[in-house]
Amino acid sequence: MDKKQRIKVLVVDDSALVRKTITDTLALDPEIEVVGVANDPLIAMEKVTRLQPDVMTLDMEMPRMDGLTYLRQMQKERSPVAVVVISSLTQQGSGIALEAMDAGACEVLAKPDGSTSVGALAAKLTFHVKAAYAAKQRFRHQPNAQALAALSPVKASSQSVQAQRGDRRLVVIGASTGGVEALRAVLPALPAGLPPILVVQHIPAFFSKAVADRLNTLTPYEVREAVDDEPILPGQCLVAPGNYHLMVVSGPNGYRTRLTQSPPVHHCRPAVDLLFRSAAAAAGRHSLAVLLTGMGSDGALGMQAIRQAGGINLTEHEDSCIIYGMPRAAVQLGVVDKTVMLDRMPQAILDALAGVPA
Repeated sequence: MDKKQRIKVLVVDDSALVRKTITDTLALDPEIEVVGVANDPLIAMEKVTRLQPDVMTLDMEMPRMDGLTYLRQMQKERSPVAVVVISSLTQQGSGIALEAMDAGACEVLAKPDGSTSVGALAAKLTFHVKAAYAAKQRFRHQPNAQALAALSPVKASSQSVQAQRGDRRLVVIGASTGGVEALRAVLPALPAGLPPILVVQHIPAFFSKAVADRLNTLTPYEVREAVDDEPILPGQCLVAPGNYHLMVVSGPNGYRTRLTQSPPVHHCRPAVDLLFRSAAAAAGRHSLAVLLTGMGSDGALGMQAIRQAGGINLTEHEDSCIIYGMPRAAVQLGVVDKTVMLDRMPQAILDALAGVPA
């Protein structure tokens, strides 16, 4: 990729140390060019006009104007710049970061501190900048997630879909770029009383709880972060905590969770492949896997394991994906039973569950 084709990035942060860390990190990738930096949104406004970046990294807490206000202003102006929020992800900061995604941010990452090495940050940051760039053209044309869900109301579930005593069925869902929005289109449209649902969304530590808490307010069943070695019960949805792999194990009294901090897979922790492979081992033909929007190939090999174990695999259709990466990888492996537009996914899940042996 020559210089004219590089992804042009503007770094916006009031910390000189963070600006340098991000700039040095992105400079390691020949496909990315940092075209400018700004220490607050007012300076950024002028540089966006002059430099026309493809992607902006944006802090939330800055002088003169905070990042969330600026992002909302960009949304009103229908700015073509893709935004990756880089924030101090405390519990309070995670709520603000979630609002930033509501306002159009493509990704949220934890802000590096003085101990963060450029090398340790490089793979994650460049991955998300490239994902945001790839999503830029599609992001502005996607319907709102709540509107998507409303387009295809889920039919009343049959008795075979509702979880019964001794039911072995298990639903596992994986997503990455654009996945927070996709989950908000799918999960609230599913009825209460289903077999348990486990979710891996590529997400930083702390932010996962804010996402789970928000989903919990929208669904007719419980959604929360998973904890290690707890029973996995019908009628609940457990979300992998950021920076922890989530897996399922089978025991004499049913399924239980397993959280680990083993090395990242596909530069990700949590990783979809580990959840899906564990579901194949624990639930076998009783498993239903769903792979939503995301960059890369995480989840494809896990779906291959589920297919080999006799389970069912659904992927989001290319036309509704923010990034058609992870679903494409599974389709190319030939392990997908059905590919579905996002607004049709809740009904597709119920239809598939009706065919999964309990």
